[in-house]
Amino acid sequence: MIAYTQPTGPIKPALDRLRRHLVQVPERLHDYSEADLTFHLPGKWSRKQLLGHLIDSALNNLKRFTDAPLADGPYQLQGYQQDELVLANRYQDLPLGHLLSLWSSLNTQIIYVAEAIPAELLSKPIRVENPTVDTLTLGWLIKDYVAHLEHHLKTML
Repeated sequence: MIAYTQPTGPIKPALDRLRRHLVQVPERLHDYSEADLTFHLPGKWSRKQLLGHLIDSALNNLKRFTDAPLADGPYQLQGYQQDELVLANRYQDLPLGHLLSLWSSLNTQIIYVAEAIPAELLSKPIRVENPTVDTLTLGWLIKDYVAHLEHHLKTML
């Protein structure tokens, strides 16, 4: 799921795309009926559940983006139980307006946090739980967060 390549360049283009998504995603999702929002094939997530997964991703990554700059040495990236969280948070049953409000608020906070990270800390090393992967950077993690979101938006919208 994660493309472990080291993009180069600043995080600003990724944050600009995230800003655009904060406007476009609510507009697009409001065009769907409740049946369209909750429909899913066996073993797949509905649009609401995908939005819930993006909420969980935002929660986990906001924590990473605030913790990594404060870590002594490389920051150890921890995974999370994606499927279980989508079910535990009951995203399928919640109103779209609530889900969009939560998703928008978390991503707005991510933008505020990411923009405040000093440029020299964007090269802060990030270690993943995969021993075959080289150490990544905080800047990579921020850009990968937006790429992950965009991957799911392609199937959701």
